Amino acid sequence: MAVREVITVGDARLRERARPLKGITQEIRQLADDMVETMHAYDGIGLAATQIAETHRLIVIEIPEDEEIWGSGELFVVINPEIVKESRETDIGTEGCLSVPGYLGEVERAEEVLVRGIDLQGKKFRLRPRGFLARVFQHEIDHLDGVLYIDRLTAPDRIWEVKPGTEEQEELADHRHVEAATA
Repeated sequence: MAVREVITVGDARLRERARPLKGITQEIRQLADDMVETMHAYDGIGLAATQIAETHRLIVIEIPEDEEIWGSGELFVVINPEIVKESRETDIGTEGCLSVPGYLGEVERAEEVLVRGIDLQGKKFRLRPRGFLARVFQHEIDHLDGVLYIDRLTAPDRIWEVKPGTEEQEELADHRHVEAATA
């Protein structure tokens, strides 16, 4: 496994639409391992392949059950993820992003989504995340379409810089980048 560099806002590759994967090779498994390692190294809870300059439709998500212990939550590795249905109920929450470091913003998202994808064994599956997990899935799948959370702000003034030593910085460190906490 290797920690990859996370590209940041301003890099045109973040705006590219990722291509669907046609098969699961050893290289794709290695990429997934690298993404998990990178997500942990950057204290993230989600990462899309496009954030490490890869053009594949692949995401990894892990929300720790114990915030003190990385790797304590359920790990989702999803190939070709797709949101096939969204609830009418929405929630406004605070998001951050490894690719937009040092900022948080307010985004409205569906409270529940139906996600379709493929796991690393090639098995198709469906998942119906709610709440914060649904928010993270929407955030990461947006990355695969070249969309950043800053494109979905509830209002242009609903983004703020997080300065070191502030309460927001502590929150950002706790739930680093989406990958932040809901409001």
